[in-house]
Amino acid sequence: MRRVMATLFASALLVATLAAPVFAQSFGGNSCVDNCEGHRAGYEWAEENGIQSEDDCSGNSSSFEEGCRTYVEDSDRGAEYDDDGNEIDE
Repeated sequence: MRRVMATLFASALLVATLAAPVFAQSFGGNSCVDNCEGHRAGYEWAEENGIQSEDDCSGNSSSFEEGCRTYVEDSDRGAEYDDDGNEIDE
């Protein structure tokens, strides 16, 4: 009986793991769909324009806006790397 329960538990754990979404990168706590170029662009734009309020972070994509808001929240972070320290390709 214990062996059957252990097998069922392992199977359920495997299914739950495979069903969970996986994101390769994140930027400022926000998930990047493919890469973090949009987030980086928003961050750099905010930096170049001295943006100090999230109300000024509007753009054509959610990733750009999230990058801008990340700058407002943490202007010392930099835009070159994702949250795991991986370099973002331009």
